Amino acid sequence: MSKAVQGQTGGLLEQFFKLQENKTTVRTEIVAGITTFMTMVYIIFVNPSTLAAAGMNWNGVFIATVLASVVGTLLMAFLANYPFALAPGMGLNAFFAYVIASQVGWQIALGLVFLEGILFIVLSATSFRAALVNSIPLSLKAAISAGIGLFIALIGFKNAGIIVPYEVTLVSLGDLTAPGPLTAIFGLFVAGILYALKVKGALLWSILGATLFGMLPGIGVTGAFEGFVAWPALGDFAEVAFQLDIAGALSFSLIGIVLSLLIVDLFDTAGTLVGVATRAGYLDKNGNLPRANQALMADSIATTTGALFGTSTTTTYIESAAGVSAGGRTGLTGVVVAALFFLSLFFMPLVGMVPAAATAPALIVVGILMMGSVAKIDWEDITQSFPAFLCIVGMPFTFSIADGIAFGFISYAILNNIVSKDGKRPSWIVNIVALVFVLFFVFL
Repeated sequence: MSKAVQGQTGGLLEQFFKLQENKTTVRTEIVAGITTFMTMVYIIFVNPSTLAAAGMNWNGVFIATVLASVVGTLLMAFLANYPFALAPGMGLNAFFAYVIASQVGWQIALGLVFLEGILFIVLSATSFRAALVNSIPLSLKAAISAGIGLFIALIGFKNAGIIVPYEVTLVSLGDLTAPGPLTAIFGLFVAGILYALKVKGALLWSILGATLFGMLPGIGVTGAFEGFVAWPALGDFAEVAFQLDIAGALSFSLIGIVLSLLIVDLFDTAGTLVGVATRAGYLDKNGNLPRANQALMADSIATTTGALFGTSTTTTYIESAAGVSAGGRTGLTGVVVAALFFLSLFFMPLVGMVPAAATAPALIVVGILMMGSVAKIDWEDITQSFPAFLCIVGMPFTFSIADGIAFGFISYAILNNIVSKDGKRPSWIVNIVALVFVLFFVFL
């Protein structure tokens, strides 16, 4: 490529994504995109396996997952210019497969996800969702970021096998001499050393290094090499694409399920946006997220599109924090993520080689970085620290971002309506959300 063409391309990218204004470069955005992709690519294998439990075609859902991720991430990149990646959400997919689809079948379940997305588009168009995100008190915004940090670190430790389920104490230390934990520990210290040396792309190099470590004799956690390219199974995709049953989903008896999807998705997304945005330094002096409407609209459209393709709720991913920690600041990061997801359609054997133990250290390191937001909480003011703490610990202890946020909102509303400092009461939005969460816990 000639220098003239390179300059023209760089100028177009600068003009659209405002790289200099966001203090980033094309190289940094590319590294950040690769990092985010590597930390969340597991979803293209995990999601099909989860939805297969509902009777859906594995290969078809694989393609649907990739396409939903591509479309959602590009929407976020071009509508909001944020480095947030989207894909079918973990937790939401289990709720879809094991609860909703088991009751009404996967076709109607997809119809319910589609209706949820339409409702979110309406709410986003009316600015309600943006008002909700911006109404979150500053102490809770800091707590949400820290809580997500603990949550994704927990996922990292779990994926690595460093912690394992244990009936008596819920969790326990795994066998650190086993191949998986050894690979993750190696990658974790590689990431820590590279971060200390301020090496660009530290998380990406740690993932690649751990993947190579996993190939060593006696370790063997890295997948076997089975070639580079495999053609997508389009016939299988036709079995899930556009198979949603919207008419069946319109049944009055299913309102409770739609509300459950709405509430969980709404606060998972809100929590992720606030948490990652806090880490990236996007919040303005009032603690509000600029272009929140555009970001939430992208998320809403992605959910609807994903249902059409044949997958459960598509949402903003907390693993986006890995790319942000690698320096990603604009939608160009998302374009890179989307491009890699699309290529994974054809390079599935190669992508499948990267083991969960190799990406786990990136999640743990991001958790470390996101914990820094606790310094923004006024720990001397119990009306702020009490709900912030419940929010932080609620996420990993319940394995749910939405539940952790619920703990924070409910406790914040109770304390600050009764003994609010300087007579400042919570906003009406905070009070309504707290009430909705109470009703959700009681009736749904």
